[in-house]
Amino acid sequence: MDSVSTPASRARRILIVAQLDGYANSVKPLAIERFLRERGHDVRLVDTSCLARASSEPGSLGRLLPGSARPARLTLYVNDVASKVLTRRWTFGRRHVSYYVLLADHRLRRRILADELDLDEYDLVICETPYDAGVLTTGTSARTFYDCPNPWADEVFHEHRLTDRQHRRFRRWETRFLEEMDHLSFSWESYGRYAREHYGLSGRNYVQLNWGCTPSAERARFADPPRVAYLGSLSSQFIDLGLLARLSRRYPHVDVYGGPPPDPALGLNYRGYASSEVLRQYQFGLITCTRDLLRREGFSAKHLHYLAYGLPVLVPHWRRHLDLLRGSVPYTEESFASIIDHLSDGARWERAADEAHEQARRLDWNRTLQPLEMLLEERP
Repeated sequence: MDSVSTPASRARRILIVAQLDGYANSVKPLAIERFLRERGHDVRLVDTSCLARASSEPGSLGRLLPGSARPARLTLYVNDVASKVLTRRWTFGRRHVSYYVLLADHRLRRRILADELDLDEYDLVICETPYDAGVLTTGTSARTFYDCPNPWADEVFHEHRLTDRQHRRFRRWETRFLEEMDHLSFSWESYGRYAREHYGLSGRNYVQLNWGCTPSAERARFADPPRVAYLGSLSSQFIDLGLLARLSRRYPHVDVYGGPPPDPALGLNYRGYASSEVLRQYQFGLITCTRDLLRREGFSAKHLHYLAYGLPVLVPHWRRHLDLLRGSVPYTEESFASIIDHLSDGARWERAADEAHEQARRLDWNRTLQPLEMLLEERP
């Protein structure tokens, strides 16, 4: 670690509201919880991923059933079902109905969480997901911190879940909402610049908490031929599975981990689910992402998983701000195999791997979360 945990001058009571999905959405809230506990704060983490369901146990029947007959919870359950039926595979519903389903979800969660969480008991309430962030506007005496993953209206729009008119309305609503927060951050600093430019945010409440990582003490080693790992979600609209498949045809040593299982017709070398420790066996990490403006300006959480194991990261050439993530190697579809071939020399690979691991050290959670501790120290 880059810093030694020291007790806070005054212990604070802190509530973290998050959706722990076992994947990327779990990483940052758990890191924040650990960071604050190590500094002597009293921290409660609330997982809302199954807020409308009878159980949160994976694979249980209760995950399919409503968790309560109370009107707000039952309505949230019905809204969840409507979302699956109307917006998952029905193209017209996805484009025209998602707006109403998303805002209903946001408002229902606000009501449920405000009723069940005594926010006034806390000094600071942190929310890690847009779906639950409405609870931060319920008039609590606690300070509010919205650690926004990325600009929500634009993300949903680029997932083809809004009409143009709905997008404009959603963005105006989100802009007002973001300005209401006592403190606001995004998962990556370029998203903050994007929001100020495209949303017109004032920036008065901005406190940046970059995504971080825990650098591995056991790094990846060079091997010939170099092997490439893709580790992460295979369901997001921003993944570009078609590109992943084409790259796999250009270079045969690409292994794919994550879920849900991809269409076999893609021809991917799918290896199922694995923890990030599997990355020690590889020489490169792979990012595939769409070309929309938000993702060009943005960030992939898996990027830091790769860096943490000292893997140079292969990134589409259209992604900007790679100067913020040293150890990144831009590629085009045509140059993909030749770039790997160039770095198949052991000395060249070692230099790139050293740069990647050093970047991971600079993004250790104990560094990226320091602004949060400074904010708590400033309060009387």
